[in-house]
Amino acid sequence: MAEANLQSTKNPYLHIAKTFLAGGVAGCCAKTAIAPLDRVKILLQAHKVHYNNLGVMSTLTQVVKIEGFLGLYKGNGAQMVRIFPYSAVQFVAYEQYRKVLRHTLGFQSTASKLAEGSLAGMTAVITTYPLDVVRARLAFQSLGEIQYRGIVHTLNRILTKEGGLKGMYRGITPTLLGMIPYAGISFYVFEVLKKFCLKSFPNVTGTPYADGLTLTMPAKLFCGALAGAMAQTVSYPLDVARRNMQLSTLLPNAEKYSSCYQTLRTIYMEHGIYKGLYRGLTVNYMRVPPMVAVSFTVYETMRQLLHMDVSVDR
Repeated sequence: MAEANLQSTKNPYLHIAKTFLAGGVAGCCAKTAIAPLDRVKILLQAHKVHYNNLGVMSTLTQVVKIEGFLGLYKGNGAQMVRIFPYSAVQFVAYEQYRKVLRHTLGFQSTASKLAEGSLAGMTAVITTYPLDVVRARLAFQSLGEIQYRGIVHTLNRILTKEGGLKGMYRGITPTLLGMIPYAGISFYVFEVLKKFCLKSFPNVTGTPYADGLTLTMPAKLFCGALAGAMAQTVSYPLDVARRNMQLSTLLPNAEKYSSCYQTLRTIYMEHGIYKGLYRGLTVNYMRVPPMVAVSFTVYETMRQLLHMDVSVDR
């Protein structure tokens, strides 16, 4: 394994390709695992009329009752098309930004770690954002009100009838603003927890790998879940704004969602904080920790399978 790691180091393109593959697989596994909760979150965030007064579990039940079990996975095809390159770009960018910043600064710091995660998240968002808009439109539809008939049809409709390129990036501002704390905190907290666990409790949380230690599976899940929960709490109102802007053409009074500030103000004035800016946070706590946990766990596992360095000192 040490020889494989050395070969990967000598060939940076091979290392990037492996990181791209590991990140893409991690993202697909994570999003598929929580796809039903993702659909519920979209319906609740944008106050879908059929589910406006329902909670998380009752919405899940109602979706199955109205649309069948596969209704829980509506829009997941577009999600998979988006999430593989998104996660792949995010993890590759994270590795590259980390090398550049640490080489430039000559040391690691809290600020540099936060910047690495934030820049990686923003890079991934800009690269794949149109597919996120498509996924939201497909997932927001219910039976009897189908306007979009798949990924290609949705892309074509947005480009030709709903604002063109600007329509494809509707909601990008709150997304990027939210990505700064979300990606930064999630990567930073995971790395800090990983190092803390392996340094403080190596016999409990660590398992030998190559010339160092890597986290055990339960430890990876725990660190990833906690990192995801902390990051999402900080950035959630901007996530709500993003979703409402993405779906504005399907909502009454679309002009209320013309900008990030106007959207946040509208949501606050009409629904308040708990039922507005933080609506759907409960389901988010249910979906984000397992999503981030699965993502980091699969990513670290893929690095092992691809004979990449996963020790705490990497």
